[in-house]
Amino acid sequence: MGIESRRSILIALLALSVAPYFVNLGVSAIWDANEAFYVQTPREMLERGDLVLPTFNYEPRLNKPVLSYWIVAAFYTVFGVSPGVQRLPIAIGGLVLIGVALLLARAGWPGPRTQALDAGLWAALGLAVSPRLLLFARRIFIDIYISMFMALTLLFFALAERHPQRRRTFLGLMYVAIGLATLTKGPMAIALPGLVFLLYLTLFRELRRVRDLMIPTGMLIVAAIVLPWYYALYLRDGWTPIVSFLLGENLARFADGVGVNASRGPLFYIPVVFSDALPWSVFLPAAAAWWFADRRQATLGPDGRVRALLWLWILVIVGFFSLSEAKQDLYIFPIVPAVAALASIALVRGASALPARPASFVRWGAVLTAALLLILGAGVLFVFRGSGSDPSIPPPSAAAVHLDGVLPVGAVALCGGIAALAAALRHRLLAASLLVAATLAAANWLIVLRVLPGFEVYKPVPALARDLAGRAAAADGIATYNIAVPSLVYYLGRRVEMAYDPAPIVGLLESDRRVFVIVQNEDYAILRSSSRVTTCVLSTYPTFDLKLRDVLADEPLPRLLLITNRCEPQGTRAPGDASGTQR
Repeated sequence: MGIESRRSILIALLALSVAPYFVNLGVSAIWDANEAFYVQTPREMLERGDLVLPTFNYEPRLNKPVLSYWIVAAFYTVFGVSPGVQRLPIAIGGLVLIGVALLLARAGWPGPRTQALDAGLWAALGLAVSPRLLLFARRIFIDIYISMFMALTLLFFALAERHPQRRRTFLGLMYVAIGLATLTKGPMAIALPGLVFLLYLTLFRELRRVRDLMIPTGMLIVAAIVLPWYYALYLRDGWTPIVSFLLGENLARFADGVGVNASRGPLFYIPVVFSDALPWSVFLPAAAAWWFADRRQATLGPDGRVRALLWLWILVIVGFFSLSEAKQDLYIFPIVPAVAALASIALVRGASALPARPASFVRWGAVLTAALLLILGAGVLFVFRGSGSDPSIPPPSAAAVHLDGVLPVGAVALCGGIAALAAALRHRLLAASLLVAATLAAANWLIVLRVLPGFEVYKPVPALARDLAGRAAAADGIATYNIAVPSLVYYLGRRVEMAYDPAPIVGLLESDRRVFVIVQNEDYAILRSSSRVTTCVLSTYPTFDLKLRDVLADEPLPRLLLITNRCEPQGTRAPGDASGTQR
């Protein structure tokens, strides 16, 4: 296959892979818990006519800066308020990350400039077909946007190094990206890039060039973007919310793990590095082999400096968060475009330099990628082999869950993995990689068109909200106990009491008000034993969190119960499979 033909296929496949990011955005209900905050908070800000103080559940929410809410509020103003509209800017953020990967790979390509576009297209394609990015870009606003702005910071610094004649323009854009990132999540967006760029200059013994980075001008740009909101917040509420955010949300979370309930070791991020950027992340060892080969041959030109910068970006971010007590996989997501760029460069180099030793890493990477795809397809078919059952019948356990479209996804992955493995074993590395990308693109389309819509039956909050809307008057209380369903606030359009300790809920149940409480079936006994009033189960709803350990455990599906302290007459019908049952 000629270069032009392969490039045309790459462009066509990239377009096909990007399209699902914008399909069916409004079909899925809000994902608890992260997405609910970015759907509801901008709505409340617009309702109050107050763009300074973010609120959720009609209470101040100052654990993040305000830019994400402003972006969603702007889209709401133009297109109306809905979860689908909130997801549109997230999808755009995912598209920007894909574009950054393309440009980073072009900037770091060591061969003829005529092939730089091919390396960029491979990087963009590998990121576009990543199911992880596709799903994140439909539900997780804050992490996509901090990743996007930090990736743009890296890109503009790399372009300033690659094109010194336009350094001032690119550095100016870099500081704009830093300012927007800081207004998205906080001072981390200044500290981490600053550390990376300082180490980069140290590596090349050019610390004196710090004065060429326009730092005074950059500080003014960042301050012009960040300080107006902080000043407006200070005028309104003083230093308390600002200090609470800077010390509590940043330092305390990093040092003490505040707000994170899982303890994770120092090697937690090693597998995350590879899983976040699959499929091309499998070629990262090959990229490292090429790097050391280039260093030994002293062939690091401008492109080699860019690749060094990308490696530093990955190592510093992963190393920094590995020291944190609050480890979350998405914290290192800003490295994904750099991983895709380095890996795609290694892939293209390896396909054209088979005698070279680093190319053997590429060959084995292609074999491993195809094998992983094959194993994934076989695993999906095995785990969800009972998914063809009648979706109208509630499944008895997680292993019997019906997910429309999941079996075709498994079949596509299995067949594509077999074809890609055959090509890789015959040393047709680019053909094997194209097959992997095409397979994942097809799987992503199935996920968007069938799997996600089919999963709605296991997302009970919209049905719960409709049930409550038909029962609860304005004076009645609505609460949740020991369960995170913040999207209920959006669907009800009213305040919901949320408690993880039984005492406040028991107090509500024993009050003179009629109260409705949503609780998981296993927690209901706690409320019954603690309360002196009789409560009734009005309705129940199956729920399911799609995690492999839950499916393999084959335990009964958890259920949400809607209970009240004002029992309905016996025989009253209610949604779900329980009706006015006293307990």
